[in-house]
Amino acid sequence: MLTRNGTQHDTRDDTRDDIRYDLYEELARQLAGIGAVKRDLARTLPADCPPGAAAVLTVLDRHGEMRLSRLAELLAVDISVTSRHVAHVADRGWIVRESDPGDGRCRILRLTPAGRTVLLELGARYSAALESTLADWSAEDITVLTTLLARLRSSF
Repeated sequence: MLTRNGTQHDTRDDTRDDIRYDLYEELARQLAGIGAVKRDLARTLPADCPPGAAAVLTVLDRHGEMRLSRLAELLAVDISVTSRHVAHVADRGWIVRESDPGDGRCRILRLTPAGRTVLLELGARYSAALESTLADWSAEDITVLTTLLARLRSSF
């Protein structure tokens, strides 16, 4: 097909672009739905461990001891929000805040054995909820989903 300026234009490219756009639009809808999944999973948390507290424990477990500013960066939330979450878990003895030997004005956050115990409970609750919800899924489907979600996450 000729365009207005007289050059050749393959309309199949437009169709492919439309299909690709539709796929991205549907992916965006499905990713928005992940929020609902996360909210349902959050309902499995113990009453004294809201999602923000669970996130603090998880990040400290995964990355080790760190300053509040680094934790806020890894959580991708404001430092004031992070500070509230840290106070919550520290009040329960799940983390300790110790002076930073390199800068006495700062604190180093460290997971305690009690915090590790809470993490084990959280992991068991999440796993049980997923197992119950996905009971009719094959192991292959769960593996594919896990692989694709990991791939998506690594793309950002």
